[in-house]
Amino acid sequence: MTDAVAADGHGQTEALSTPLIALHRELGGKLVDFAGYLLPVQYPAGIMTEHKHCRDSAALFDVSHMGQVELTGEGADSALERLVPGELLKLGVGRQRYGFLTNEAGGILDDLIVARLPDRLFVVVNGACKRADIAHLQAKLPGVTVTELSDRALIALQGPKAVEALARHAPAAAELSFLSIAEMDLAGVPALVSRSGYSGEDGFEISLPTERAEEVARLLLAEPEVMPAGLGARDSLRLEAGLCLYGHDLTPETTPVEAGLAWAIGKRRRAEGGFPGAEVILRQLAEGPPRRRVGLRPEGRAPVREGAALFDAEGQAVGSVTSGGFGPTVGGPVAMGYVTAELATPGGQLFAEVRGKRLPVTVADLPFVQQRYVK
Repeated sequence: MTDAVAADGHGQTEALSTPLIALHRELGGKLVDFAGYLLPVQYPAGIMTEHKHCRDSAALFDVSHMGQVELTGEGADSALERLVPGELLKLGVGRQRYGFLTNEAGGILDDLIVARLPDRLFVVVNGACKRADIAHLQAKLPGVTVTELSDRALIALQGPKAVEALARHAPAAAELSFLSIAEMDLAGVPALVSRSGYSGEDGFEISLPTERAEEVARLLLAEPEVMPAGLGARDSLRLEAGLCLYGHDLTPETTPVEAGLAWAIGKRRRAEGGFPGAEVILRQLAEGPPRRRVGLRPEGRAPVREGAALFDAEGQAVGSVTSGGFGPTVGGPVAMGYVTAELATPGGQLFAEVRGKRLPVTVADLPFVQQRYVK
């Protein structure tokens, strides 16, 4: 896996490969370009089967396109707090926290996970943003060493039986609580394992050396509980769980308060500020935002996709859909979007424009399915 995107003879960029590319092809994965990487959108079993298997048992995802970064140096946590609204000074060793980089307008540059290890901070950022994120961190954190871990892969084992499958090879994983992280031996491979994920289910994210990634993936796939799953199932799982996708539900024009992510802004940070966009974000916390992210349940069976405009009963434009599709667990279409704050109450009816027709949708609570993280 390389850091730079290679150019072909026509000046076009070629998608990069993750360390599991040969395995994806062997398993019949349908490969697509996602965030500059060739990744499987699905395997022969199909998105519906992969989704349901993750909800019922365990599924393995390749998320090696994500950016893995280490921050070292005295005061790295306080320095990073100047870029994110989260509380990092009190983040304990072996714990991780969800957060986001913000801009001066209060918008979200990227969402991320920050973990504290004994001698460093470990940060995971979105694949499509990692070049910009790393440059931003390097420019804004003088005195802190920012290192991309380009020699490591990242795989996610998600589902209620993930712990059974993983613990056979890494017994220490079963001792982790939600949002805990630890370095451990995984069948002889040194791995950094966190109990977290993007499915709404219990699960683990496993960082490990690229040259051992296929070996570990095959080991886990050989467990009776586990099947491979692709981007399609990952998207439907996170949508049902009410989790945001950067570039869609979160953008540089979206504030954390509008997105319903104010829970990730610590009490001390609310009092002190000191992060980009604090004036806007703290004002919205006090007065309320002009719009809010909501769940949407379209009537009938037809999904309402990203970009669909939303209207009120009088035909006034009131927002738009940012994620949408079929929810296999829900058994029908689900969507998320932003609407003016006064229309964000669950139970209200709006209309989504789909192929020139306005279809009724109901504002719904998020998540659409209960999140089942381990305590």
